[in-house]
Amino acid sequence: MATVTQQDVAPLHKHLNVTINKEDYLPTFEKSLKEYSKKANIPGFRKGMVPAGLIKKMYGNSLFVDEVLKTVDKEVFQYLETEKLDIFAQPLPVDMNLGQLDVNNPNNYTFTFEVGMKPGFQAPDLSKEKVKRYKVQVTDDMVNEEVERLRTRYGNMTEPETVNNDENVLNVTFIETDANGNELEGGLRKDNSLLVKYFTESIRPTLIGKKKDDTFQISLDEAFDGQEKEWVLNDLGIDSATGRNFKLHITKIGLIEPRELNEEFFAQLFPNQEVKTVEEFRNKIKEELERQWEAESKNQLQHNLYHVLLDHTHIDFPAEFLKRWLKTQGENKQAKTDEEVEHEFPQFVNQLKWSLITEKLMEQSNIKVEPDEIRQFAKQQLLGYMGMQALDEEQQWVRDYIDRMMKDRKYVEDAYNRLQTQKLFDWAETQVQTEETPVSKEEFLHMNAEHQHHHH
Repeated sequence: MATVTQQDVAPLHKHLNVTINKEDYLPTFEKSLKEYSKKANIPGFRKGMVPAGLIKKMYGNSLFVDEVLKTVDKEVFQYLETEKLDIFAQPLPVDMNLGQLDVNNPNNYTFTFEVGMKPGFQAPDLSKEKVKRYKVQVTDDMVNEEVERLRTRYGNMTEPETVNNDENVLNVTFIETDANGNELEGGLRKDNSLLVKYFTESIRPTLIGKKKDDTFQISLDEAFDGQEKEWVLNDLGIDSATGRNFKLHITKIGLIEPRELNEEFFAQLFPNQEVKTVEEFRNKIKEELERQWEAESKNQLQHNLYHVLLDHTHIDFPAEFLKRWLKTQGENKQAKTDEEVEHEFPQFVNQLKWSLITEKLMEQSNIKVEPDEIRQFAKQQLLGYMGMQALDEEQQWVRDYIDRMMKDRKYVEDAYNRLQTQKLFDWAETQVQTEETPVSKEEFLHMNAEHQHHHH
């Protein structure tokens, strides 16, 4: 009869020694040998009439090894279940010597596996935590900026004969040249669309008065700066502006005439909401902006809660076991070097830590995700794809889509995790002490940029 014993190697790190006797695996080995002989197709023998000795000689050792390892696996997992050992990942074999397995000399065998134990820990008491909830003040200037953005977005494109201001749109062909303006053989050639105001201040005045089919020479370094230079480089598919010269051929000049602030425009943006006056329109815009910034504020609060939970929870891990698992198993089960393991380990442990915290808090708060909620999630996603406000779930095509998504294991797991995380954060928000702090849009964006810089 098989036996399993455990010994501590280090804190939260154990070895399981599994000893199996001949009687534990020989009956199943002999049975599988007989079944194999019935199915084997070997030239010169009728199917099912191959002598057992020949089968054993040809395939016996591989079948023998398979049965021994199956028996060992069964004993290990049965032991884990009986002893209720809460472990990370799967047990890892320690110096497994398969050379000792000989079909002609069955014996008793001992194998050793290592396991990493999940640690006990105390989650922080959120009721004692204080977190700032920043509230962006929506100003008249922000409303003005959004109104002008919408007027431009929904405006009408005209085609003036000449460039006359910074808001003109230029359709151009970039033709790569040398520093003297001579076209380069095999050089880059690409169509693009740019606003005059994308060019540097020194270039813009030289563009006033230009017409369709005019050309002008630029150096990328001098013509563009900052974010605009990044956009142009991305569009052209190149990494650096240094030393790159182009002739730009204007193929079209455009100008967007902003929409008038009238009831037709208001109704287009806010259908069925009876927006009649400019003041009512501005109020609606302000409400939309407040909702957007409230969502941004909620995202930042949840991000801060994530760090509160992660940074204020102490958990010990079986580091050596986890590094060995990461090296030999990990994602895609591709072996990693020691340097790769050391580089990946901190982030890997943080992910494990967050998983353990999530499990504990979900259990403490009795948060669950039901199948109907995943169906509703799929429906809401479909609404988003279709750009619609509502869908009748009784329609056959809607039901078919949702049913198909519910059969997609990866989709269901992803939806479950997203819903679980959202529920967890919604619950955590009700537990902490939040201090509402008014800030400007610029202050809020600066804080976010600083935070992202700090975490990279």
